[in-house]
Amino acid sequence: MNYKEDKDGNLILEDGTEIPVEKRTKCEVYSRVVGYLRPVSQFNKGKQEEFKKRKTFKTPR
Repeated sequence: MNYKEDKDGNLILEDGTEIPVEKRTKCEVYSRVVGYLRPVSQFNKGKQEEFKKRKTFKTPR
């Protein structure tokens, strides 16, 4: 689902639904690093930028 964020931090969804900033919660993203899972928020700035540039894809079965 696509969304945009207004100047106050509220989310506005495609269907016009508005989610106020007070109702939003932080979602922790984990990535596999050398055989174990680690939160992306603990990566250094360079690794975080590298993570943002990654592209995901699905292989055909």
